[in-house]
Amino acid sequence: MTSHRVLLTSAGLAAIAALALPAAAPAAITELGQLAEGVRGVCPVNCQAVSRTTGYQAKVGPDRGLYQAPSDGRIVAWTIGLGKPGPKQKAFFEENYGGESQAAVVVLSPGKKLRHSVVAKSPPQTLTDYFGTVTQFPLERSLRVKKGQYIGLTVPSWAPALQIGLGSDTSWRSSRDADSCSDAVTQSALVGSRRTTPFRCLYRTARVTYSATFISSPVAP
Repeated sequence: MTSHRVLLTSAGLAAIAALALPAAAPAAITELGQLAEGVRGVCPVNCQAVSRTTGYQAKVGPDRGLYQAPSDGRIVAWTIGLGKPGPKQKAFFEENYGGESQAAVVVLSPGKKLRHSVVAKSPPQTLTDYFGTVTQFPLERSLRVKKGQYIGLTVPSWAPALQIGLGSDTSWRSSRDADSCSDAVTQSALVGSRRTTPFRCLYRTARVTYSATFISSPVAP
């Protein structure tokens, strides 16, 4: 299986940092939820996908907060590791989950009782051409994020970006209703005017295979 990345070079990141931050400010660049080499969705073997929901990774092994901003800053790119569904698998997902595979990165402001709100989001990307790869999407307009906010993934249709069979200490949360955690067909993604909902569905032993490139805001001396 081939791997392809649309990478930001160091010069490119520096240019984005210069646009996102005052010229004299140093920029610390961090990959939130960085994927290990070769991490991507499980398809075509035991093919499963994230479908019609907004979600974020709550924990990876013992590590919490991997997808929370460590300080105020901006998201300037996001990366997704995609499995490669076979033709019949792809046709099944497209027929049952709303057409072409798409996803977007979102900034979620945490609230009480796991009620989170979308405060910023990127344009959706069509993913079909990138199946079987780990691909990075630079953002034309960076997303402002505050310390403690989550970086999540909105999937209005479906995305083969799911690892399964991991340890019980790895889990992700989705925007489905608490009594509908097994309903992968009904649209629950925070799209359109729907911006706030409880994230009470927790899926253990699984990881959504995405990350986000974060540039911190300057700290006054």
